[in-house]
Amino acid sequence: MTGAHESGRLVVLVRHGEASAGWSGEADPGLSDVGRRQAADVAEALADLRPAALVVSPLRRTRETALPVAERFGLAPVVEPRVGEVVAPAGSDSLEQRGPWLRTFMAGSWERAEPALQGWRAGVLSALTGLADRTVVVTHFIAINAVVGSALGDDRVVPFRPGHCSRTTLRVGPSGLEVVSLGAEAETVVR
Repeated sequence: MTGAHESGRLVVLVRHGEASAGWSGEADPGLSDVGRRQAADVAEALADLRPAALVVSPLRRTRETALPVAERFGLAPVVEPRVGEVVAPAGSDSLEQRGPWLRTFMAGSWERAEPALQGWRAGVLSALTGLADRTVVVTHFIAINAVVGSALGDDRVVPFRPGHCSRTTLRVGPSGLEVVSLGAEAETVVR
């Protein structure tokens, strides 16, 4: 990554650590014990980057993942709703219905997504355009995929599977978003 910021700003998308409950189990879970260890590890892994800013989604699991990063680098996390978790449409938003809806949505494309979901994706992308160089954004699986898919010209909702606390590095410049490196992948099970 050395010199990568010379032609654009580096932004690192970190997927939150393992949550204490699945998407269908709790609306806003915090981190599990494993997730807290993952968050501590990601703070160590970001040492070479020397983050200049820290952005988090409003959800508890991202804020808890960001705590070790904030403490290590003396940063105050900025809450940015546009990098929050994808929102299930009305009629699929109860805890019981969220999991089945998400599994179906993940198998689809953005072109076929409802306009509200396309607008959500546009919001995620616009949130990244004004960030400072070396900003770390702690966010969610679908948000990371929305950004990566856009940068790669891949219309699938899920072009790759970032693992918990994986780090995906992007260059944000005048010509748009460029993937510098994808984060470590892991199988994600929607529960």
